[in-house]
Amino acid sequence: MAVDTPLSPDVLPRGVRARLVTNINGIRMHVLDAGFAASTASSSSRPAILLVHGFPELAYSWRKAMPPLAAAGYHVIAPDLRGYGRTSGTDVKFDDDLAPWRTLNEVTDMVALVSALGYRSVAAVVGHDFGSPVAAWCAVARPDIFRSVVMMSAPFAGPPALPFNTVDAPAATVSANAPADRIYEDLARLTPPRKHYQRYYSTREANDNMWHARQGVHAFLRAYYHMKSADWTRNRPAPLSARTAEEWAKLPRYYVMDLDKGMAETVASEMPSAAAIAACKWLPDDELRVYSTEYARTGFTGALQGYRVRRGSDPKSLAEMRTFSGRSIDVPSMFIAGKSDWGVYQTPGAVEKMQSTACTHMVGFHLLDGAGHWVQQEQPEQVTTRLLAFLKQYT
Repeated sequence: MAVDTPLSPDVLPRGVRARLVTNINGIRMHVLDAGFAASTASSSSRPAILLVHGFPELAYSWRKAMPPLAAAGYHVIAPDLRGYGRTSGTDVKFDDDLAPWRTLNEVTDMVALVSALGYRSVAAVVGHDFGSPVAAWCAVARPDIFRSVVMMSAPFAGPPALPFNTVDAPAATVSANAPADRIYEDLARLTPPRKHYQRYYSTREANDNMWHARQGVHAFLRAYYHMKSADWTRNRPAPLSARTAEEWAKLPRYYVMDLDKGMAETVASEMPSAAAIAACKWLPDDELRVYSTEYARTGFTGALQGYRVRRGSDPKSLAEMRTFSGRSIDVPSMFIAGKSDWGVYQTPGAVEKMQSTACTHMVGFHLLDGAGHWVQQEQPEQVTTRLLAFLKQYT
C-alpha cells in the first residue's frame, strides 16, 4: 500500500528531513536530506553526497551518518530506491515488467535525482550492500557526474566481459568459453542440500515467506539484522578459494541457505534474546520499527525485483551492461566493510579484481572493527571519519 506523505520528523535525527520528489525518471522518490538550505539554489551551493542503501534497508539506514557529513559542509542526499519504502514501485507484482529495475535504469534514477535537486555533479556517491553496485555503475557510466565513489560491503569486480578475438574460432569453442553455471545444482546436491540466498530472492515465494513470516515482519527483521551483524559471534569471515558449492557451503546460512527453508525460517533460530535486543545500541527497537512498519506495509517484491534482474531473469540488463565491457572506475574510489562481514568474500576474487582492474584509482580498503554487514549503522563514527578523510583529500 502506497502512502502520500514522507516519514515523520519524529523518527529522524535533528537536521534530517524527509520529502517526496516527483518526476524522477518517471517515478516519485522519497528522499532524506541533510545540510539543506531554505532554497534549492542555496542547497546546491554546497557539494553534494549521494548515499545509496541496500536490502532490506531504506534511506533511513544512513540516519547516523547524515548529520556529521552535513556538519562538515555537504548537502547529503539519501533516497529510498525504486521499489523501496515510500518511493514508487512498491506496488509491483512478481510477474510485472523487470525493465525499470535494470542496472542502468537505476543509474538513471540517481542521475535524474541529483539533476532535479540542482546538481550537475556530486562529490561522491556512496553505496552499501545492494547499493554498492548501483554506486559503482554510477561511476562507470557517468564519471562526469559522480566524481568519486565509495563501495561498502559488496566489492565491485567490473562490468561483464564480452568474448574477445573470437571471429575465427569455431562456434563450439566460443560456447565452451562460457559454460553453463551449475553451482546452484551443485549446492542442491550437497549434504544437507543448500541454495544461495540471491537465487532464492529471485523466486516467487520469497516475498510471501518474509512478508508473512510466522514470527512477524518485526521479529524477522530483528533476527536478520542480528545474524548479519558483529553481534552474531559466529561471523568470522575468511576468503574463499573458489566459486564452488563446497566453498560456498562455508558461508553462513543467511547466504547459503538450507534448500528446504525460506529466509524467515533460516534466521528464526538465531533470534536474539530480549536482553540482547535491549542491549543493542546500534539498532534499538524503536529504530527497527521504522523498517518493520515500512516493509509490513509494502512487502518485499519491489525490493526483490533488482535481485531478479541480477540473477539473469532479464538478459537485456546484461546486454546493456556489456556496452561497458572493458571500462573501469577511474574516479577516486574507496571500499569500506565490517571485519565481521561475510559479504566481502562471498564472491571469490571480487576483492582482488576491484583493487587491480575494476578500479584504477582505489585509495582505501578498510575493514572496520566492531561491525558486520550493517557497517554504517553498527559503526557510524568510524564510517563518517573514513568518508570525510576521503572526501577532503580526493574531491
